[in-house]
Amino acid sequence: MESEEDEAPNLHSKRSRPTNHIAQFPSTSMQDSSFKIPILPAELITEILLRLPVKTLLQFRCVSKSWLSLISSSGFVKTHLSISVNNKDYTNQRVILSFVQPEYNLKDCSLSSLLYGSVTEAFDLDYPMKSPHQSVWIVGSINGMICLAIEENALFLWNPSIRKFKKLPDSRPTLKCGYYFMYGFGYDEVHDDYKVVGIFCTFGSGGSYDVEVKIYGLKSDSWRNVDDYQGGVLLNDSGRFVNGKLHWATTAALGVYNGWEIISIDLTDEKWGKVEQPCYGEERTDFVLGVLGDDLCVLCNYQRTWADVWVMKDYGVKESWTKMYSIRCPNDPGKYMFSPPLCMSSKGEILLVFGSVFMKYSPDDNSISYPEVTNFDACLEAEIYTESLVCPLLQNEQRTQEQ
Repeated sequence: MESEEDEAPNLHSKRSRPTNHIAQFPSTSMQDSSFKIPILPAELITEILLRLPVKTLLQFRCVSKSWLSLISSSGFVKTHLSISVNNKDYTNQRVILSFVQPEYNLKDCSLSSLLYGSVTEAFDLDYPMKSPHQSVWIVGSINGMICLAIEENALFLWNPSIRKFKKLPDSRPTLKCGYYFMYGFGYDEVHDDYKVVGIFCTFGSGGSYDVEVKIYGLKSDSWRNVDDYQGGVLLNDSGRFVNGKLHWATTAALGVYNGWEIISIDLTDEKWGKVEQPCYGEERTDFVLGVLGDDLCVLCNYQRTWADVWVMKDYGVKESWTKMYSIRCPNDPGKYMFSPPLCMSSKGEILLVFGSVFMKYSPDDNSISYPEVTNFDACLEAEIYTESLVCPLLQNEQRTQEQ
C-alpha cells in the first residue's frame, strides 16, 4: 500500500481522454477545419466536475494546472462530498468488509449493487500494513476516510478512493494485566477536525477497573487525555458516530449485562453525556448499538430467534425512540445473530449482516432475500463509506510526498 500520489494516467488513451464538450482544449490538427470545440463557462465546468466520480476526477487533475488546482481545493472537495453523500441511489457509496478466514483481509463492493442489483463482486483492497497474519479492525468511516486498527499497535486514517493514508502516533498507555481498549472515529464539524477517541480499561482485583481516555485530533496530529469518564465497562466494539458525538454501550461491571447504559462524548467540547433508552418491554439477551441513516439505533436479539430494531428519530428525545422492525431469524436460531442495519433502500428494505452473509429485509411483507456476492467469504464486519477526495494527510505531509 503506497501513500504517494498515483502516477498520472495516460490521457491520450481512448479510455481516459476527457470528452470535448467538457472543456476547452488547444487547437490540434483536424480534418475538418470548420469544426470548433465549444467553450463552456467556468462555472458550468465546475458543476460538471462536481458530479463526476472520484476515479475520473483523479485522472482529470492531469488535464491542466487550473483543473488540478480546482479539484484539489478544499471548497471543491467539500462540495463534491456533499453531493455524493446526498445521492439517494447510493452510487457513490461502497461497503468495506473485513475477513479472518482463510486470512486477514479487507474487501469492498458497491452498495448500490447490493441494494438494487442481482450480482455484486467484492474486490480485494490494498490497505496499510496489509498482511495475512495481522488482524485488521474497521473502527469507523466518516466522509470517505476509514479508521483502521492493525493488531494492537497501529492506527491509520485511510481513504481507499484516493489511496492516501496516515499512520497515527502511538496512543496506548503502558500495558498491564487485564488490559483492553476500544476506539471511536468521528468528525468535529465546528473545528473541521477528524478525531479518534481511545478508551483504555485495566481490570483489578474484586471487579475494580481503571479507565483512561485519550483523544486524537488530525489538525494537531497528537493525543491528549480526556477526563471525567462517566461510563462503566464498554460492551460494543467501536464508538457509533451520530449528531457530532461518539456513543458506546456500557455496563456496571465485567460480565454483567443488566442495567446497561448508552454514554456519549461530544467531539466539539469533549464533554461526556448519556442517552436515554427506549422502553423495550421484554427481556433482552443481546443488544448492540448501530446507526441507520443519520439516526442512532439499537438492535436487540431475543434468544437468537428474532431481533427488534429501535431508532431514535429525534436525537436526545427519549419519546422519539421507535421500534421500526421486528425480524425473525430464517435459520438455526442457535447459530446466527443479526448485526445492526447498514442502510435503508429507496424501497424501504434494510440491509444487514446475518451471521456472516448479507441479507435484505422488506418490512412490507416480512420477506428476506440474500444478495449474491462473488469473490466473497464469510465476513466479520461491514461498514459503509463514501467515495471522496478527502485527504488524511496534513498540508506539509502532502507537499513532502509530492516532492
